[in-house]
Amino acid sequence: MTSLDKPTEDTQQDDARAVTEAALFEAFGGVRGMVETVLPGLLFVTIFTINKDLHWSAIAALAVSLLLVVVRLVMRDTVKHAFSGVFGVAFGVVFAMMTGNAKDFYLPGMLYTLGLALAYIVTTLCGVPLLGLILGPVFKENLSWRTRNPGRKKAYAKASWAWGLILLAKCAILFPLYWWANTAQLGWVLVALKIPPFLLAVWLTWVFLAKAPAPIDVFAEMEAEERAEKERAEKERTAAAEAEPSGGRHRREA
Repeated sequence: MTSLDKPTEDTQQDDARAVTEAALFEAFGGVRGMVETVLPGLLFVTIFTINKDLHWSAIAALAVSLLLVVVRLVMRDTVKHAFSGVFGVAFGVVFAMMTGNAKDFYLPGMLYTLGLALAYIVTTLCGVPLLGLILGPVFKENLSWRTRNPGRKKAYAKASWAWGLILLAKCAILFPLYWWANTAQLGWVLVALKIPPFLLAVWLTWVFLAKAPAPIDVFAEMEAEERAEKERAEKERTAAAEAEPSGGRHRREA
């Protein structure tokens, strides 16, 4: 490798890292998405710790979730992260209201976390790591990594294992607390465990994908194929148009 090649390779690696960072930011919502994830639960546990009132705590959590959606709609921003927060809070509110147990506000989210952890692990064991299914469209590679990019498939498998094990570890802490701790204790531990495991999983994903081969842009390939097909068709029409007068002249001479 010459001295002229190295800067080019370094630039390509920097571009790949930048693309990976942007894709992860888009897929997982960035700082704003984390705030929208934490705020309803934080408000619920804060109010419940102060006055032990399930109804007011639940109403406040649901209200702030809806407010976050409205703010995104007004700003014409993507609402998928805010909407997921609303659904999570709504399920928690319904559970808690039905049972009368404030701890049940957290149960749907905990079950979702457990299910997601198992999904990461099971799909990876089946050879279709969940993180590849999530990030494939973001990187414009769809499922090309499964058969055409084995290094990238391996990176998705490692990252999916990381997500699955981190979420399982989180569940191993939360579910015993659901049975043994009171609502306030469980709520504060859950709030404390919202961001750090998430950031660890995202960082590990970035590490694995930054070292992986570049994604295959299947959309660009399809566009190139369409252009090539149009060019072939145009050449065929041109060739036919050029051949037609010659054929007609031969017929007239005959």
